[in-house]
Amino acid sequence: MPRTATRPVRRTRPVRRVLTATALALTVTGSLAACGGGPGGAAKLPPDPEVGSTAAASPVARTTPALEPSKPTGMKIDAAGVDAKKMVGLTVDPATGELGVPDADTDADSPGWWTGGVTPGEKGVSVLVAHFDTRHGPALMKDVKKIRLGDLVEVSREDGRTAKFRIREIEDVDKKDFPTDKVYGPTDRPELRLLTCGGPLKDGHRTNNVIFYADLVAA
Repeated sequence: MPRTATRPVRRTRPVRRVLTATALALTVTGSLAACGGGPGGAAKLPPDPEVGSTAAASPVARTTPALEPSKPTGMKIDAAGVDAKKMVGLTVDPATGELGVPDADTDADSPGWWTGGVTPGEKGVSVLVAHFDTRHGPALMKDVKKIRLGDLVEVSREDGRTAKFRIREIEDVDKKDFPTDKVYGPTDRPELRLLTCGGPLKDGHRTNNVIFYADLVAA
């Protein structure tokens, strides 16, 4: 379909927290809606990110021991030419229950970290969000389709350490089929979820979410 103008989208769908017997988990009642072109259609958008889903034969059996808490300061993915020197804090709006995304005007090339979750490298699921495109054109994850199983996502931290996560699964799903429990469910290992948008534009928005599941393998 033609890459028509889209409305700027600044948040994910509503979220709610649920207390389980073992952990406080984030439950997303919708999918990530972070990408798309902008008013007037002046910006040249990247080709539709046809990523597809794939998974390793089995999850990583053992990971590097969990790290102490330390805020993330950037993200590097050599496979996709990503080398961000900034990390935006993302919070849940108490009035709407919506999880924020990096500002499309000022932080299209910066990833965001959900501050209500663990820091990257800690035990549990750390959630990062980054734009594929915005109304200004291609964004940080514009080369998302180049990322493969086994590639590294490196997250720099305030303590000077770099948490390195190896991708074991890539999921490209329609937003209406967003796998909430799988993405945000509790885990007893240090894991990472990196979310961006995918699929073609439809009614001003990307139709899919691309989700990377990764395990801590070095720090």
